[in-house]
Amino acid sequence: MRQSFIGRETEISLLKKYATSDRAEFVAIYGRRRVGKTFLINNVFKSDLSFSMTGIIGGNQTAQIQAFIEAMDIYAGTAEVPANWFEAFRMLRHYLSQQISKDKPCVVFIDELPCFDTRKSDFTDALGHFWNSWASLQPEMLLIVCGSATSWMMNNVIDSHGGLHNRITHEIHLKEFTLRETEIYLNSRGFHFDRNLVAQTYMIFGGIPYYLSLLDNELSLSKNVDNLFFRTDGEMHREFLRLYKTLFSNYEPYVAIVEELNKKKSGLTRGEIAKNLKVDPNGRLTKMLRNLVDCDIVRFFPTKQKTISKRNGIYQLMDFFSMFYMHFMRKEINDTEYWTKNQHTPAINTWRGLTFEKLCLAHIEQIKHALRIDAISAIYYSWRSVEPAVERKAQIDLIIDRADRQANVCEIKYSEMPYSITKDEYAKYTNRIAAFKAQTGYRGGIIPTFITANGLVNNSYSESLAVKGLTLDDLF
Repeated sequence: MRQSFIGRETEISLLKKYATSDRAEFVAIYGRRRVGKTFLINNVFKSDLSFSMTGIIGGNQTAQIQAFIEAMDIYAGTAEVPANWFEAFRMLRHYLSQQISKDKPCVVFIDELPCFDTRKSDFTDALGHFWNSWASLQPEMLLIVCGSATSWMMNNVIDSHGGLHNRITHEIHLKEFTLRETEIYLNSRGFHFDRNLVAQTYMIFGGIPYYLSLLDNELSLSKNVDNLFFRTDGEMHREFLRLYKTLFSNYEPYVAIVEELNKKKSGLTRGEIAKNLKVDPNGRLTKMLRNLVDCDIVRFFPTKQKTISKRNGIYQLMDFFSMFYMHFMRKEINDTEYWTKNQHTPAINTWRGLTFEKLCLAHIEQIKHALRIDAISAIYYSWRSVEPAVERKAQIDLIIDRADRQANVCEIKYSEMPYSITKDEYAKYTNRIAAFKAQTGYRGGIIPTFITANGLVNNSYSESLAVKGLTLDDLF
């Protein structure tokens, strides 16, 4: 059965627009491994591709040339062996020049582009020459390139200073599904999960279509997790290193950063990361952090903390699969039914609480919509006190600072029952607000906002705070 599209309306619309423009288009699509880049292109253009080839992950130049030869055999019916990439693109130009028609676009798709750029291959120079000397002059041309090695795509294609400098006409950042899209996807595949289970699925797999496609609708979520993660032959058991090796050629320093960020749920500054890893806070670290952000592994938050510049705000780990893997799989658990047997243990309950906070941070636009502040310009950031303030050190994970001089100060709590604000929690929250106002000089209005999984208990403390309450449903 052919998999149907879920979401991607904006990306589909853009691709169709580019295909029918009156000029040559060079489109770069990037996004993390398994997010659905190839699926998107193959389904938008189906049989309308004039030429398509896919790089071989880990292959040498001979293997990549062979991939080109096989693609030429499929489309052009020729298996001629080119001497180098310049010769290969000459062959491609000759073939395409016979295919171009004013009646339809000439769509060329190069998948896993970074794989072709092997050492001393001159691939990017040859691709740049192909585009600059011929393809860019063909109004019907739509050249699409994509790759999972997002840092390579950014450095060598989108922000290239070489032969592809300023040649990309459009870029598309393909992101993971939202909670709502994940719910629709699971429903389309015959799952009957309530929203609590959809959220827990997201907290494990993220909104990554390929990961979600591995789930068996005849099994419970717990059994699926056991089969995919905790069995040594499970399809997700070794995915962590595969992911980072695909994203980054020198992956170990990136994994070290991710591991450090995983230890601090509220995030770290660049300086703190450098100090903890015992590395220089130089341009190389900045570049790696930017690469992690581009790959949707890490998110950068500005902060109102006075001692931290806006440029050097807070970095937080936001990849749900990575968080789950490091929280559980690094413990080398040998029980193949671990997830099923431990659903109500402190370890998993703690993980749910920590990950629910990240779930909310990944759906800030949905939170703004639920608060009915879509039309109000707003920025969001995290904050933590520089020194003990009022009674104790304070931090706030999410502040939505609005142009109408009001701020939603968000407290995020996970519980399987409606959450009750206690006397102690009331004191902690008011302490955080007092510390925030004192240390930042904020003079606007404060709107206490609690985001909980299953709602708030209406009591004297929630009434005293005049809490604005959101639930898990609002994230959908």
